[in-house]
Amino acid sequence: MMFPFPRDGSAPCRPAGLALALCMLFTTAAPAQVQRGDATELSFSNFFRQPVGPRGLELSAALRAADGQRVQLQGYMVAQDQPTPGQFLLTPRPVRMSQHADGEADDLPPATVTVLLDERHRDRIVTHQAGRVALAGQLVIGRAEDATGRVSWVRLILDPDALTEHSASAPTDGPLHTR
Repeated sequence: MMFPFPRDGSAPCRPAGLALALCMLFTTAAPAQVQRGDATELSFSNFFRQPVGPRGLELSAALRAADGQRVQLQGYMVAQDQPTPGQFLLTPRPVRMSQHADGEADDLPPATVTVLLDERHRDRIVTHQAGRVALAGQLVIGRAEDATGRVSWVRLILDPDALTEHSASAPTDGPLHTR
């Protein structure tokens, strides 16, 4: 399977451990984009062109059009054994990731988004929340490698007011909490 996003602009790369079948599971006939307030609502099911062709997964026109725009995306926070300060992963289905045991052999779906905290919160770890979360921020598309070596193709830079301090009295169904 090949991603159409070349590492150096020359040849497609082959990401390890991505299953084409997972992408197909999340395909629906839902509209690619819905305008909601000042953010465009995106759906994971519309990240890639359908049907998948001989070149493998290719970003959809709707996702490319949202690059640099303020968007809203609903998904599930990846439960991580070793969360990284200033970021977390969002997927279209619940996923538990054991970096220590699995290393690079994770079960993340192709439509995984790296969510980056606002500059003021980059030293914080976001507390995992079970269930769907709705996030808003600026969508950024393109190859990026973080300090751990993980490569992401789609990132969401959260709005500055997306986080609250975690406390015993804070409700769990509200905004994201940090520690």
